[in-house]
Amino acid sequence: MGRLTPPEIKAMKNAGKKVVVMTAYDYPTARLADSAGVDVVLVGDSLGMVCLGYPDTVSVTMEEMLHHTAAAARGSQRALVVADMPFLSYQVSVEEAIRNAGRFLKEARADCVKVEGAKAVAKTVAALVEVGIPVMGHIGLTPQTATQLGGFKVQGRDDKAALALLKEAKALEAAGAFSIVIECVPQELATRISSEISIPTIGIGAGPGCDGQVLVLHDLVGLFDRFMPKFVKRYAEAGTLIREAIVKYKEEVEAGTFPGKEHVF
Repeated sequence: MGRLTPPEIKAMKNAGKKVVVMTAYDYPTARLADSAGVDVVLVGDSLGMVCLGYPDTVSVTMEEMLHHTAAAARGSQRALVVADMPFLSYQVSVEEAIRNAGRFLKEARADCVKVEGAKAVAKTVAALVEVGIPVMGHIGLTPQTATQLGGFKVQGRDDKAALALLKEAKALEAAGAFSIVIECVPQELATRISSEISIPTIGIGAGPGCDGQVLVLHDLVGLFDRFMPKFVKRYAEAGTLIREAIVKYKEEVEAGTFPGKEHVF
């Protein structure tokens, strides 16, 4: 059995089946997500913060994204692999966007790409789809341009902003996107957008009315503690377990009890 395809993800909406999306940034985490049965592995540019220690997603480069996407793609057997296009890899020109998106498919073996925004990128989305590159959209809070939006704040709170987001979703749908991430918007708005477009919406901080959900793996399992958004639910404290294991290893090395007889040749 091969990976799921964009048409199969789109069909899940009509079937009333929620789309489960999980970020993963390397071979072992993608393999874990895939084996757990998620539908989509998103190699998000959030790896800049949770894996590389950058202060934001803007610093992430194409080469870094290609490197991590290739590793995650090797770990996914069933889940669709989506590569986040980093800042300025698709905004400069349509030609450059096609070239960079193509690299994700050719070199990193991703199945499709994700871009942020709508007004400025609808033409680019249409061009990518026309050459055979499936695209996932992203509206609401768009981290690459969070400064322009006034910081990491909920978007679409007033009527004017809500209508603008609805128009953005419809523009991405018309451009050929097969799904849209909706981040940090009021749940009523996300539910309305989901009901008015034919492609799946993937919520993150947008309530249960979306057609699917996505979370950052490191937030979900407690491996990232610099901050935790309100919409995150911790399902495990893996960071605490790993630290305790390392402390125990340190203590045994210092005490001379590791390695023991069973660990030597």
